[in-house]
Amino acid sequence: MSYICLLLSGAALLINGLGLLGRVAPRDSGFFNLAIGTLQLVFALLIASAGGPGTAASAGGIVLFGLTYLYVGLSSVAGLGSAGVGWFCGFVAVLALVFAGTAADGDPVSSVLWLSWAVLWALFFLLLARGAARLTRITGWSAILVGTAGTVIPAVLGLNGAWPTGGSSVIAAAAVLGVLFVAAATLSTRPAPAVAPRTPVSA
Repeated sequence: MSYICLLLSGAALLINGLGLLGRVAPRDSGFFNLAIGTLQLVFALLIASAGGPGTAASAGGIVLFGLTYLYVGLSSVAGLGSAGVGWFCGFVAVLALVFAGTAADGDPVSSVLWLSWAVLWALFFLLLARGAARLTRITGWSAILVGTAGTVIPAVLGLNGAWPTGGSSVIAAAAVLGVLFVAAATLSTRPAPAVAPRTPVSA
C-alpha cells in the first residue's frame, strides 16, 4: 500500500510542477491535490492500523506527503496564502532528513530518496514561505523530474518485488537523482515559452 502512495505522490508532484511552470491552472491542481492528499491519509490510517514492524514509520512518511498535498489543495481552491503551506514544507524537509538518517542502515536506498525529498521540500519552503520567486522554475522542474522519478520508479520496483539493495543501488540512485536536479537547474535557466490563451468552451 505504501508503494501505491508513492505512485500517488508522483502524480501530485508532476501536476504541481506543471502548475509552477504555468501549464496547469491553480484550481485544477488544487482539486487534484485534495484528492491525492485525502487518499494518502486514508491509506496511512490503514497501514498504521495493520500493525507490524516498520508500519509506524511508513505511515508517518505518508502522512507528511498527504498533509502537504491536502494543504496545497485547500490553499489553491480556497484562495489561501502560500506562507502556511510553505512553512509546513520546511517542517517536512527537516523531518525528511530525520527519516533519511534512520533509514541509512537498514534501507540506504530509502535514505537517498528521503534526502532528495528533503531538498525538494526545502525548495517549496523557500519559494512559498520565503517568497523566493526566482526559484519558481527550478522548483517546478525539480518536482517534475526529481519528484516524479524519485517516487514512481521506486513504487514500480517495490510493487514488482524488486526493491534495490546494496551499495551499487545506492550509488546509482544518488547519481540519477543528482543528475535530475542538475537537469532541472539547467532547464530552469531557459526562457519560459509563451502559453497560448485558452479558448473559451461554448455551451
